[in-house]
Amino acid sequence: MRHRLYYLQPDSINARRTLDDLLLARIEERHIRFMTDGRPLAEGLPEASLFHKTDALRAASLGMLCGVGLGLGLALLLLNYFQLQDFSAPVFLVSTLIGMFFGGWAASLIGVAVPGATLRKFQPELAKGKILLIVDVPARRVQELEQMLQQRHPEMQFCGEDAHRPVFP
Repeated sequence: MRHRLYYLQPDSINARRTLDDLLLARIEERHIRFMTDGRPLAEGLPEASLFHKTDALRAASLGMLCGVGLGLGLALLLLNYFQLQDFSAPVFLVSTLIGMFFGGWAASLIGVAVPGATLRKFQPELAKGKILLIVDVPARRVQELEQMLQQRHPEMQFCGEDAHRPVFP
């Protein structure tokens, strides 16, 4: 299990120093991301991906859930309308899968356009020119890394932690 830590950086120079310290602490670069309010980042700073910035994954999962319900409803409608009692299992399976994939696809298109719910609270600070550091760290190293970052970067502002991140990707 990984914990996602959020820190606000005053500028790109401090962000670069923090990145170097995290790399020296053996946090892989793929687990470190920086985000601004749309301004370009300094060269060498890994930018937050679309999945970090938006609610695409959350929207897709909710869309899949709704799609399953709609697929089951479609299966019942097809079975009653066409009298397909011999093919009930395949009809339920196919319509449920189609509903799930369609719901996930449609909802993810909407979710990409919506800023992430977790990151909305950082928008006022990002608008002032600060840089948000998003780092995923192993649960057993959270305290160690928080102490190291606090000692080496007192200019940084700790903004919270999200403790429910899977180990992959």
